Amino acid sequence: MMRTETTSLTYLDILREELVPAMGCTEPIALAYAAAKARAVLGVLPSKVSVQVSGNIIKNAKSVVVPHTGGLKGMKAAVAAGLVCGDSKRRLEVLSQVHKDQYKEITAFLELDSITVEPLESDLTFDLILTLWAGAQKVKIRLSHFHTNIVYLEKNGHTLIEKNIQKASAGTSKDSRETLTISSIVNFAENLNVEDVKDVLERQVTYNSRIAGEGLKGAWGANIGSVLLKTWGNDVKIRAKAMAAAGSDARMGGCELPVVIVTGSGNQGMTTSLPVVEYAKELESSPDDLFRALVVANLVAVHLKSGIGWLSAFCGAVSAGAGAAAGIAWLHGGRTDVISHTIANTLGSVSGMVCDGAKPACASKIAASVEAGILGFHMAQQGHNLKGGDGLVNSSIETTIDNIARLGRIGMRETDKEILQMMLEGDQVEPASNSQVI
Repeated sequence: MMRTETTSLTYLDILREELVPAMGCTEPIALAYAAAKARAVLGVLPSKVSVQVSGNIIKNAKSVVVPHTGGLKGMKAAVAAGLVCGDSKRRLEVLSQVHKDQYKEITAFLELDSITVEPLESDLTFDLILTLWAGAQKVKIRLSHFHTNIVYLEKNGHTLIEKNIQKASAGTSKDSRETLTISSIVNFAENLNVEDVKDVLERQVTYNSRIAGEGLKGAWGANIGSVLLKTWGNDVKIRAKAMAAAGSDARMGGCELPVVIVTGSGNQGMTTSLPVVEYAKELESSPDDLFRALVVANLVAVHLKSGIGWLSAFCGAVSAGAGAAAGIAWLHGGRTDVISHTIANTLGSVSGMVCDGAKPACASKIAASVEAGILGFHMAQQGHNLKGGDGLVNSSIETTIDNIARLGRIGMRETDKEILQMMLEGDQVEPASNSQVI
């Protein structure tokens, strides 16, 4: 098989692995999935549950509403919902079939106060362990690296699943994502058979547009999307920011609509795709051109985030915003050179944005990242680019991407710890009566 054919198959696999549906913020949903899977193995509702989670899961699960729970927040609510009425076969849509008449069952289980949550000492940013007891029965499950990756499952001392945790990394092998480069991504998008990606991309457009529309209509989150439109009007640059922000408004507020994620995040999935959709409408692009632009956007986002890690102190909206800008550049006729400068300009502008957990304010960070991306594209289009030596920007786009990855993965480790500590120390607001947080 020729190298180009191998690359094409690899990139198609990456897109299919990344662009999957999820309902709710993916960290609490991962807890619900683990709980549902463990309960299925146990066979009954447990009488006692221990939950151990890495710091980044705490950061991203403590402040968002869990869908299909009647407005409950936090990790205990997610675990209880998964235990009581989750369907693990639906993976990241584990709570999608919960009915309103089951909300009281979730609340009743929470009132038993049988769930304990504590930090997990782990070198991994994504790591969680649930242990369930029911009489003499015991089940232990561990998810590591990404949201549905079961690396250990045990029942009554008998091991059912065991993987090497250090090798059980996200998605395809690490090597497959290391083949991503900006030039190869653009070449792939130019030459692929659109029919090979049409189904996953149509679902991305449909799901993410639908929840963004709901975000604009309802009183969700901080209503960043509607504020943008009411304040600055209906220009495509504003719509691009507003749609992505509105999707986050709804999702962080517990909207019970699914999204199509990328790099393990619904917010990043919407940020990567929705601005491209808005520009395609404005430019009256053909469906094929929209799909090719989305291929560029999604794979650029994956490329940027892979070196950083799915969870870190580096705000994922930045890499997603750069991905969206790359897709927008492609729609305007930009190819490898313009797209490379667009990405570098974006990263040179907002690469210092930190992640302080999933919450309504994510929508404003999304808007800022998309705006930086759009500015980065117009700079590149007009030949006004950041140059090698301007901070972390290098004359090589791949070295620039490596620099940003090093910043997020290594340079911000202590920042990540301090952010979590401040979030826990500063959480002085009394939770609502129906909220369950540690």
